Amino acid sequence: MKRQYTISILILLTICIGTRPAYAQEERNQGIIQSYLHGWEYGIKAGFNIGGTSPLPLPNEIRSIEGYNPGIAISIEGRATKWFDETKKWGVTLGVSLENKHMTTEAITKNYGMKIINTNGGELEGLWTGRVKTKVKNSYLTVPVLANYNISKRWTLSAGPYVSYLLDGDFSGHVYEGHLRTPDQTGSRVDFTGESVATYDFSNNLRNFQWGMQLGGEWKAFKHLTVYADLKWGLNDIFQKDFDTVTFAMYPIYLNVGFGYAF
Repeated sequence: MKRQYTISILILLTICIGTRPAYAQEERNQGIIQSYLHGWEYGIKAGFNIGGTSPLPLPNEIRSIEGYNPGIAISIEGRATKWFDETKKWGVTLGVSLENKHMTTEAITKNYGMKIINTNGGELEGLWTGRVKTKVKNSYLTVPVLANYNISKRWTLSAGPYVSYLLDGDFSGHVYEGHLRTPDQTGSRVDFTGESVATYDFSNNLRNFQWGMQLGGEWKAFKHLTVYADLKWGLNDIFQKDFDTVTFAMYPIYLNVGFGYAF
């Protein structure tokens, strides 16, 4: 009897454990259906950021771009959309995303503001003429607020502002095949030739908050699957206001391309 009682309890527990997720799933489905009937939609997006952080327009200090590598920059976003009419022509979307914005560039510069680190750990600040390799690798928590317009059953356009908070930032690189004049163009000259390089790191000078505009489009491939492309254009300098080593503002401009799933 004791063994049968134990087996019965195990069977009962198995049935309860097996049925609870089903009830929970059913409740979630009912909640999504009710939200949909009241004009609410929810979804997730995942994609890649391709672009760069650049001054606009290119200043005289940057004579040419010799190389560019976008790197692997992933973006994941959750969003909620509220439609204002029964035909679902107009709506507004609030999103929260974790995203990376990466790039590596090589450029030839002249009188480019620079603070380099010597091999002995000391710093020299002045104007650099020569080659510069820069790596930007920033991670952000981003909140977009977008207006949506459905131009057809499959196509949706969106536009609006976004704000980003810097979670982790890296703006660093090295200089080579050139010279540094310190403190200005008439100052003493330090040459770097052959395999001589000097590093720099402006990561601690990055601004915590970014803001900009986003413009994009979404195509419904299937009932729940979408394909999208969003252009995000930063409108404030990535560096802090009191940072003056780099004498021009730099803006993050990235195209985010990927897939979405609508619940």
